[in-house]
Amino acid sequence: MTLVITLDDQNRNTALAEAARVLLSGGTVAFPTETVYGLGADATSAEAVARIYAAKGRPSFNPLIAHVESREAAQVQGRFSREAEALAAAFWPGPLTLVLPLATHATVCGLARAGLGSVALRIPDHPIAQALIAAVGHPLAAPSANRSGHISPVTAAHVFTDLNGTIDMILDGGPTKVGLESTIVACLDEVPRLLRPGGVPREDIEAILGRPLKEAAPSATPTAPGMMASHYAPRAQLRLNATTRAEDESGLDFGGTFASGPDVLDLSPRGDLIEAAAHLFDYLHRLDDAGKPAIAVAPIPHHGLGEAINDRLARAAAPR
Repeated sequence: MTLVITLDDQNRNTALAEAARVLLSGGTVAFPTETVYGLGADATSAEAVARIYAAKGRPSFNPLIAHVESREAAQVQGRFSREAEALAAAFWPGPLTLVLPLATHATVCGLARAGLGSVALRIPDHPIAQALIAAVGHPLAAPSANRSGHISPVTAAHVFTDLNGTIDMILDGGPTKVGLESTIVACLDEVPRLLRPGGVPREDIEAILGRPLKEAAPSATPTAPGMMASHYAPRAQLRLNATTRAEDESGLDFGGTFASGPDVLDLSPRGDLIEAAAHLFDYLHRLDDAGKPAIAVAPIPHHGLGEAINDRLARAAAPR
């Protein structure tokens, strides 16, 4: 049975100290970030990182994000170009991951990097995540705290349902704020490349760069997390861009496309993409648990966070 600790003002320091002890001994701890819950292990220990892959059933060629405490800590792990520095200054702490060339004295282990000569780095914008990383004193490898390919968790209950008995501890800090994984940008070439849309919209990144991002190059081997063709998948089959729904379908709505009903959840009745992103994974969990074999998904605009929402839905709907 996995230990679940609900954090409050009275037990916070004690719980964080115990979680740090578990991590430093090679264990696994799920914790909240502003995006989704992460499954943390000491990123400098291949044995600890292997426990993440085992718990998630994750292919070992799929690299992990290393979460760090500060930009100074990030500079120990990766080599920053001028543009990477600008993006870090604009969006860290926050839902942006930078994939950088590995620094000479980096400590993130090869297993966490899937053997690549690059490293994915992020500073989370969440007090529990920041305090935990500081208490451990090492980067934390922390993919989403769910079985590989399943819907990402935005509450501690989602983590418990998927991983109970396979990880050591869950720190329950309440629901996550953004509800969508980080945007991933590779700063490995002359022009930064968008590997995965996420919590920071493309337009905001391009405004800092002063030029468009390059698109991810086709590759049989993922160069960053969340690039598998089938990912974030519920048990039910998704039908995208639906304007009506069949009797055997639940409805994942946006802006009131479907008639209301007990098996319809609207990501944002007022058409707000930020609200929709925050609700996405929670609503997919709830509709999947309702038991219908299919989920009709209303059309969602592709601008702003809509690009990331549509990316997750397309991967959730892909053949398995």
